[in-house]
Amino acid sequence: MLEVPSLAEMLDVLIPRISFISIGTNDLTQFLFAADRANPKLAERYDWLSPAILRFLKRVVAATVGQPVQLGVCGEMGGRRLEALALIGLGITRLSITPAAVGPIKELVRQVDTAEIAKAMSAWLASPPPDMRAALHKWAEERGIEVE
Repeated sequence: MLEVPSLAEMLDVLIPRISFISIGTNDLTQFLFAADRANPKLAERYDWLSPAILRFLKRVVAATVGQPVQLGVCGEMGGRRLEALALIGLGITRLSITPAAVGPIKELVRQVDTAEIAKAMSAWLASPPPDMRAALHKWAEERGIEVE
């Protein structure tokens, strides 16, 4: 489980010793933002679609490309349609989600051109829009993909 940022800095050492990595988005995001996600005063700082979070996840994905390790995401992020769209755009293809989210996420996956969203995500992360959530939402809306 990759739940603390320091593990990402050791992936070159860890990957030869493991067969999979599961990114625990709930705890990882909390630690990256140094914010208690249960504290209402800090809740607005806790956004999975922050360029900081997405860039971090992109670095983890890049570290695993061409390596004999499977990469997945677990946590609430993968079970939310808009966030799942972002994860797909980063190249993450394994999502561990609640049973209630399987149908909606499966429907989303079937509608997405992965190469197209990957290209859009790369551009957005290179030069982040003022509102990543709005940019993803607009991209999906223009393609008739429901993300809410």
